[in-house]
Amino acid sequence: MATNSLYTDLSRYYDLMCEDIDYLSQSHAIHRLHQMFGNGGNHHLDLACGTGPHVRHFLNYGYQSAGLDINQPMLEIAKQRCPEASFVKQDMSMFTTQSPIDLITCFLYSLHYSDGLERLKQCIQSAYQALQVGGIFCFNVVDKSKIKRDSFVRHSVEREGANFMFQSGWRYSGSGDQQFLDLQIERSADSSTQSWKESHPMVAFTFLELKMMLEAYFEVHIFEHDYQKIIPWDKESGNAIFVCIKN
Repeated sequence: MATNSLYTDLSRYYDLMCEDIDYLSQSHAIHRLHQMFGNGGNHHLDLACGTGPHVRHFLNYGYQSAGLDINQPMLEIAKQRCPEASFVKQDMSMFTTQSPIDLITCFLYSLHYSDGLERLKQCIQSAYQALQVGGIFCFNVVDKSKIKRDSFVRHSVEREGANFMFQSGWRYSGSGDQQFLDLQIERSADSSTQSWKESHPMVAFTFLELKMMLEAYFEVHIFEHDYQKIIPWDKESGNAIFVCIKN
């Protein structure tokens, strides 16, 4: 069986890789949290927006939405999906906005893309500065102390006569402030397989460490990582949704 390197622009495969993600439920849950904790405003910014699927749902809810990402090819796809939204290429660790925001979101654990704890702190500061009083910053994260060795998720998709296999998983050495997101894509067609692998360095922290960073700026609430129910974090699970209110 022939094997060669898959074209490494992830934007080409991003939507296929994320096809099993329930963007509607995720967006609706954060919309509800914003209704509960927010200031009633409708200016929304999605950090690390990718190809814009979450932005599409917030537009449908009546928000004036914008997206931010460092990947220009993904932003081009997002513009096609959401022509009425604005998109900008910026690093979420040090971003600015032209006008105050009421809701900032960061889905799919993307806050971990901050390169180290100092860059994470800069991201938190940027979010605080961009928000209106009473605005909220919502995101999901994983606690480094809860990452299980060799834990991963995998799914397959059939498209245009080919089978795509996508696999991703967290990897943490057990010490330090760096973990990795390991990604693998395989495309099989006509008795040949193309493969692509990459390990993304991600910032690692415990929820207690993160909460202490956030409380310098926000009132912090932590919820279970369940987009069907809004319930407080059980203090045991390793995934959670953070809701941070600017007072």
